[in-house]
Amino acid sequence: MAFASHNSKNGLHASRLDRPLSVNSMKSLASSPTALTPTSTRPKSAAPGSSSVQRRNGTGAQKSGKDDSGVSGRVRVAVRLRPRNAEELAADADFADCVELLPELKRLKLRKNNWDCETYQFDEVLTETASQKRVYEVVAKPVVESVLEGYNGTVMAYGQTGTGKTFTLGRLGEEDCADRGIMVRAMEDILADISPEHDTLTVSYLQLYMETVQDLLAPERDNIAIVEDPKTGDVSLPGTTLVELKDQKSFLELLQTGEANRFASNTKLNTESSRSHALLLVNVKRSAKNKQEKDFVIHNENGNSVHVSKGHRVPTIRKSKLLIVDLAGSERVDKSGSEGHQLEEAKAINLSLTSLGKCINALAENSPHVPTRDSKLTRLLRDSFGGTARTSLIITIGPSPRHRGETSSTILFGQRAMKVENMVKLKEEFDYKSLCRRLEAELDKLIADNERQAQAIFDGEEDMERKLEEAGTRVAEAESKLAAALEVISKEKQRQQKELVEMMQNLQIERAHRERLELELRENVQDLQDKKKILEPENIHKEELSDLKQMLEKECELRQQAERELDAFKREEKKLTNGITEKNDIGEIWVLKKRLEQELLEREKLEDEIKSLKQQLLQVHVDAEERSRTIGKGSSARSSGGSNSTISLHTPSNMKDTINGQRATIAKLFEQVGLQKILSLLESEDVDVRVHAVKVVANLAAEEVNQEKIVEAGGLGSLLTLLQSSEDETIRRVAAGAIANLAMNETNQELIMAQGGIGLLARTADDAEDPQTLRMVAGAIANLCGNDKLQIKLREEGGIRALLGMVRSRHADVLAQVARGIANFAKCESRGAAQGYRTGRSLLIEDGALPWIVANANNEASSIRRHIELALCHLAQHEVNAKDVVSGGALWELIRISRECSREDIRSLAQRTLNASPTFQAELRRLHVTY
Repeated sequence: MAFASHNSKNGLHASRLDRPLSVNSMKSLASSPTALTPTSTRPKSAAPGSSSVQRRNGTGAQKSGKDDSGVSGRVRVAVRLRPRNAEELAADADFADCVELLPELKRLKLRKNNWDCETYQFDEVLTETASQKRVYEVVAKPVVESVLEGYNGTVMAYGQTGTGKTFTLGRLGEEDCADRGIMVRAMEDILADISPEHDTLTVSYLQLYMETVQDLLAPERDNIAIVEDPKTGDVSLPGTTLVELKDQKSFLELLQTGEANRFASNTKLNTESSRSHALLLVNVKRSAKNKQEKDFVIHNENGNSVHVSKGHRVPTIRKSKLLIVDLAGSERVDKSGSEGHQLEEAKAINLSLTSLGKCINALAENSPHVPTRDSKLTRLLRDSFGGTARTSLIITIGPSPRHRGETSSTILFGQRAMKVENMVKLKEEFDYKSLCRRLEAELDKLIADNERQAQAIFDGEEDMERKLEEAGTRVAEAESKLAAALEVISKEKQRQQKELVEMMQNLQIERAHRERLELELRENVQDLQDKKKILEPENIHKEELSDLKQMLEKECELRQQAERELDAFKREEKKLTNGITEKNDIGEIWVLKKRLEQELLEREKLEDEIKSLKQQLLQVHVDAEERSRTIGKGSSARSSGGSNSTISLHTPSNMKDTINGQRATIAKLFEQVGLQKILSLLESEDVDVRVHAVKVVANLAAEEVNQEKIVEAGGLGSLLTLLQSSEDETIRRVAAGAIANLAMNETNQELIMAQGGIGLLARTADDAEDPQTLRMVAGAIANLCGNDKLQIKLREEGGIRALLGMVRSRHADVLAQVARGIANFAKCESRGAAQGYRTGRSLLIEDGALPWIVANANNEASSIRRHIELALCHLAQHEVNAKDVVSGGALWELIRISRECSREDIRSLAQRTLNASPTFQAELRRLHVTY
């Protein structure tokens, strides 16, 4: 709000200079393709008693008789469509959106029915994919630029509850900077443009709640009066808190404080529905730069004229304000479900919005009477519609056909607002206080100069003689100082010359000493050479001795070689004598040959059996693929044919026959070959053999009667070894599925854990990328999560971490198995806490599973949602987890489950949990939430 009375407190009369909007700031208005026929403007009359400014060489506005009240500017309106939320995707899945956007034409189509629609034109049409940055640049940035030039501006959001008004305007963008709203981005541009040394920026944050103006920065001020200046008509709020800003961080803290004090409640249309109108008021005070250097003549209120030269121009300041309004959403009581105090709030909101609509209708129709005093909201927005501010309105709508009436009302409100014309004015004031301080300083300087000149004239020649004597004295002192300095320099020069002579003498002495040392060195070298010649005969004797040693060593080597050759001859002689006896062993060699032939026959039989097993395994694989195709066809036929399709009637029997045939084939193979041989094929070098063998084992493990036999025959260890060593993705996937089937038995679960199975499954989960492999691994871990005895060991060996890590695939089947495992684990923890042997926080919460549980508690897939809802209820049953549930945002999901869950048992469990927890009850009372 503009505080027009501030300058009067300083005893100064503020003169206003209203100028038209500059050409640059009006480009966006002139370029609008949807400009309507301008209605008659409503300029405000000049304030009584205001000062007038005239150029010395020009003609003043009052003399010419022209109206200098401003430039006409239409209210710009943009429409933004919110995407469908989860509730609308589920409820309106069979219905098309009630609106169709044509952004390239800046048009919007509102469907009445399937064959009829209405078309509306707006200044901007923003689709559901429009970014926050584009919304700001289209809607608010031109207004912010005008405010920085000295004009008042307003940015306002209007629309039904839950269509994204607060998201568009007040989003802080703490988690994602791209989500920053108009308030944050506008303040960034303002702080980047102003100068902290010369400009002033103050902010107020208010809310209009139940027709009372309240300060969001000081909640104790809950009934602030609205004051109107009888001369200018400006609206001000003297009781509000004005915060002077220097940086963006303090502004974000201010917004957080205001949002914490704003009234909001949970309705059927929005869980965080604003119950008040929020108004952010930004006041900018800047010094204007005068480009011309002409003289001015200022006429004051008494009619006297004062000449101001170009050297003493009156400083001009520009005061502008930016008003950002987040209106509370219009709502129908039958849809929002408001009752009690919420009903009274809804009445107050609808009453103020109705008054605003009446004012806009009157302005659009050029009515002689505009009912601005019917509501405090219209009084606060008096300057925004039909006033002197540049106004930009964004209307937010939703796509749901269930709210077509509210959408149509919002669109018509925007259409009427586009017809409103404002007279945009530049607000400039003369800063007489600054001029007065500057003139006083110049006057004091002139008086001092005048006194000095008078004193100089009065003293006359005596003063001049005294000054000459003082100058002569200073010259004599300078000459004496110069002579002393020259004497010091001469002495220093002599000392340096003496030091130089001493250095030359020392250098000659050092040179002589060096020559003497070189002579001694040459003499020492000559002595060493002479000694070497004397020692040469001794060296010759040493060389002869070493030659004799080498000859002796060669003789020894020759002797050893001769001994070795003699030993070789002796061995050859023994072989010749033994050869005669070996002829008697021919019979034994013939017996060994017969045995070798029998072993070759047995090997051929084994190879034939292996070929037969390969064919049977291949047949089993073909039957399995045929069964999967039959199941796929049956499911597609059921989904497309409906209840009257003949395929859907006969497909279950065909599928049953196929499955029975497959099981019969596997059972026949099991009886003919034997489990031990099938398990031995898991170690075959042929990859295809291993693939078929592990598939047969997996199918056998699906039957509970075969599981014990497989474990007793060592099949579990073979499957774990295969999972660890194999690099084939198919083998790993099928082996994990077989382990998952065996893990359904409690005894097998303990064996799997004892043999390090959970560690192998965790490493497989980290390495695998195939969704089907991850589904099998997640299923195996999920079965292990249901065992109370293995929970601590399961967590220590990385089972929970691996389970949470597999959500990276985002595959629905994998997520369903992960959700099942978390539900099993949470159920065991809840049972342990109830029986008294489990204390402390949940291991799931300690491993960071709660954020994923909250994010997927309302998942579209029922298989995922059901398990997550059950897990959340079990976690919340333990009181030690209650604080984590509240801080993690899971309390709201627990409330939703207690109201909307399709399963009666889970819904009842959630209700009992909420009633039994003191922490939940205290939090619900603090939030004023009933369920």
